[in-house]
Amino acid sequence: MAGIERAGVCVVVPAFNEEASLEGLVRGVQEKGFDVLVVDDGSSDQTLRKAEALKAKTLALPANGGKGTALRKAFEWLLRRPYSVVVLMDADGQHDPSEIDRFLCALGRDGVGVAVGNRMHDPEGMPWIRRLTNRFLSWILSRLTGQNIPDSQCGYRAMKREVLESITLTTARFETESEMLLEAARKGFAIGSVPIRCVYHGGKSRIHPLADTWRFFRFLAGYLLRRRDDAV
Repeated sequence: MAGIERAGVCVVVPAFNEEASLEGLVRGVQEKGFDVLVVDDGSSDQTLRKAEALKAKTLALPANGGKGTALRKAFEWLLRRPYSVVVLMDADGQHDPSEIDRFLCALGRDGVGVAVGNRMHDPEGMPWIRRLTNRFLSWILSRLTGQNIPDSQCGYRAMKREVLESITLTTARFETESEMLLEAARKGFAIGSVPIRCVYHGGKSRIHPLADTWRFFRFLAGYLLRRRDDAV
């Protein structure tokens, strides 16, 4: 793991109404010896109580603000504590805790500040519309960052503390995952890629490819305009 101590790693799990799938993920992370922070994004079910019963660290938001809001609150929480690395995982059980060490190894490479999971090397099971939009958005972000990012929309990723301290995030929903890559690249950090296995359970996804793609372009236009104004 290139010298990264387990005690310096915190796994962040934003969760909205995920009581059914949360236990397996949290226990898997804990068995690997990592701290886990569950950010309850205004759930109406027992997500928060489940996390507390599992002895996870918890952060409860008063209302559902979106994944980006949950992540920004988590980062504020993390920066008040001595963690050196944050690992992000989705609460729906698609991400395998046994692969966390691969992300830490990727962060050990020179200059790499962010390591993003790559499902596209073996996208079997991914709905075709998500596969198509993911490849398209990843191509755009690769061009804008000047780096190869094969799966820019993957929520399984890891970041060094220096990245969190350097970037500015303003978005509230899934576009935050794109914003953090643009910001990390703008600040000079390399973005690594980690092939992962992703488990699709067939449940209803909160990803809406067409609506989220429109939201992405709306975000991107605003982001590029702000960066242009900053450069003037």
